Amino acid sequence: MLTVAALGVVAFFAYQASAADERPPRSSEQVEESPAPEDEADGAEDGGAGAEAEEPPLPAESGTGKRVVYALGQQRVWLVDLAQDGTGEVVLDTFPVYPSSVSPEPGEYAVTSRSPNGTGSDGVAIEHTVIFHSADDVVFGFSAAIDGSTPDPEAAQRTGAVRQSREDGAAMWEFATENVTVVVVP
Repeated sequence: MLTVAALGVVAFFAYQASAADERPPRSSEQVEESPAPEDEADGAEDGGAGAEAEEPPLPAESGTGKRVVYALGQQRVWLVDLAQDGTGEVVLDTFPVYPSSVSPEPGEYAVTSRSPNGTGSDGVAIEHTVIFHSADDVVFGFSAAIDGSTPDPEAAQRTGAVRQSREDGAAMWEFATENVTVVVVP
């Protein structure tokens, strides 16, 4: 007999597979051939041509300790841990994510289950699924489609899939083990 959680995971995988749009390129993948004229004047101060754009800062009021911070409005996550030297916290990584039709309410959750791989109902292979909440028959979690597709936020099907690139999915998988806190902010 399938449990509610198992049905939720199956529904999550089915939704993940239902989107086949190309994901937009990450900001780090958008490289200009040469800096704009206004960038050349102050290039020495910020690293010059080829310097990466500064990542958005960790949102205020996003909890403490080891956690995943998911900012709904920015469609971005931060992987945060305690500094090994005891001086506070450090952002290990931050990257864009692509939500589907339903978002979780802001609040604090925890990773409840993980699945290394699966296949959605349309045959799209999915990997690195990290589930952190379910409510009203919607399962919320992060995953990566092997083909790079992203969810359709306008889909009629109510799902809480939050897709990320395969590279970012691997980083999330390594970081967000069972019971790790997930803080959702507006």
